[in-house]
Amino acid sequence: MKKSISFLIMIFIISSTIAQNQKSDPRLKGIDQQLEEVLADWKASGFAVAVVEKNKIVYAKGFGYRDYDKKLPADANTLFAIGSSTKAFTSSVLGLLRKEGKLGFDDSPRKYIPELKFFNSELDNMVTIQDMMCHRTGIPRHDLSWYLFPTNSKDTLIQRMAHQEPFTDLRKQWYYNNFMFLTQGVIAEKITGKSWEENIANLFFKPLGMNRSNASIAEMKKSKNAALGYELTDDDEIKKLDYYDIAGMSPAGSINSSVNEMSNWLITWINNGKFEEKEILPENYVSEAISSHMVVGGGAPGKEYPDLHMANYGYGWFLSSYRGHYRVEHGGNIDGFSANACFYPSDSIGIIVLTNQDGSTIPSVVRNIMADRMLGIIPIDWNKDLKERREKAIKEQKEVEAKSISSQVKGTKPSHILQEFVGTYSHPGYGSFELSVERDSLFGQFKIEKIWLQHYHYDIFKPFEVEETGIDTTDAAAGLLLNFITNDVGEISAVSMNVEPALDPIKFKRKPSIIELDKEILDQYIGEYELAGTIIKVYLKNENTLCLLVPGQPEYELLPTATHKFSLKILDGYKVEFVEGDQGGISDVLFIQPNGTFKATKK
Repeated sequence: MKKSISFLIMIFIISSTIAQNQKSDPRLKGIDQQLEEVLADWKASGFAVAVVEKNKIVYAKGFGYRDYDKKLPADANTLFAIGSSTKAFTSSVLGLLRKEGKLGFDDSPRKYIPELKFFNSELDNMVTIQDMMCHRTGIPRHDLSWYLFPTNSKDTLIQRMAHQEPFTDLRKQWYYNNFMFLTQGVIAEKITGKSWEENIANLFFKPLGMNRSNASIAEMKKSKNAALGYELTDDDEIKKLDYYDIAGMSPAGSINSSVNEMSNWLITWINNGKFEEKEILPENYVSEAISSHMVVGGGAPGKEYPDLHMANYGYGWFLSSYRGHYRVEHGGNIDGFSANACFYPSDSIGIIVLTNQDGSTIPSVVRNIMADRMLGIIPIDWNKDLKERREKAIKEQKEVEAKSISSQVKGTKPSHILQEFVGTYSHPGYGSFELSVERDSLFGQFKIEKIWLQHYHYDIFKPFEVEETGIDTTDAAAGLLLNFITNDVGEISAVSMNVEPALDPIKFKRKPSIIELDKEILDQYIGEYELAGTIIKVYLKNENTLCLLVPGQPEYELLPTATHKFSLKILDGYKVEFVEGDQGGISDVLFIQPNGTFKATKK
């Protein structure tokens, strides 16, 4: 869990042959030097940029390194992760299926995925495919559901959506949601009988000559010209990051490509869906996809840049007005990589910028520099402007942090020993993680990372990522605390975390860790126990499962959690503890439950 600072402002959200072409275009005179300055000023490992006009590439070049340690240069054919710039590909598959009469955008997604369920009946009955294409379902991102709890199964991720709470009504407010693009990919899978990855390759990569582009980290690693991902630390160190495998969430952002091959994608959009005179996308879909379907934000003109305004969304594209020119674009961010794919349909200009720097502003800087030149408008020093804005944001945040008063209450201790926090914590809309005690400290193990929990106060802990080099206690997940909850019998029953900012903290229910006990040990608990005239039976089932039977009640399976201690499998907050007698052997059993503790004597 890495802390992050958002420097995005809505108006910005919202091969030698090629070199010869670039030199012949007076609009790009001196551009190489200008882009080298961008690379240096933003302390990036590398990036690549391509510019297309009408039906050809007019500029494509790499800067810096695809492998910073080995000093392997980036070029226009280097593969980078494009992140969410993938989304326009996913929606476009549905555009083709609509042309074939295989679906309608007003259809319910449940028509094609019957097992799909949303959080409530209103969403089940009202959400359409189009709602998902333009982020207006009212369901927030729930991104940690797939990021911290990844799975290769798209079906598993679909099942989680039933437990993901909305924050507002349907079609009331725009809110970005990766799960909605996952769902579009699965709808296409159900209709075509092919995986999303196969659909993207067959419908777009092959006809567009995107022969090296792919949609998996496994294929990325096999490439001889692929970038490694990096981040810039607070100490301005360029640090390598591992690839992040998006796995089952692939329709939302798993494509890896180069600026040369992505150029063919932009040429297709600029030419109303055609590439080399062949229709790739239906013209009516292209027009519809780059039209406004939902307002992202106010997008009003500002005093400094009154010619930057509008912030709307189409189908997998952000829409805005850039200095009097209609702009269609979408960024992308995933561990170690940032991207921006952009085109100006009225001007037949397209720009693709890919960088191997985590959470980078470089795509926006380079995009705007190239746009000013290609559109023939008075250039703005975007490199200086956005760098100053970034530095100002950092300074202001540090000032706020310096003036903030900590809410931490000193001198408190957890209400339980650390061993009693151990267990599996689960939420059906997210997944499960394990807590364990190591060297007198509490650790959490997620599928992709391990965290150390530092006691904050009371039963609240602060998480820090465990890295190969150790634990960086200066890098806590911004604002994230784990607040442990007790049940009526006083045991730790859950932990709440503010993992979705648009909602109240989400509760992960605890299941105590189960220990393995041999049949010989379990045998000592077998027998009849008397409680106020009622005979309670304890017996073995299938030789290694201890069960308890109270007259008139269902059979309860007992789960061993510690010496002589068991939890009831289906009842939260209920447990039993066997007691040894003075002469050895089990003499009694304690039934510990919310309304008290009761002792039964062994007959």
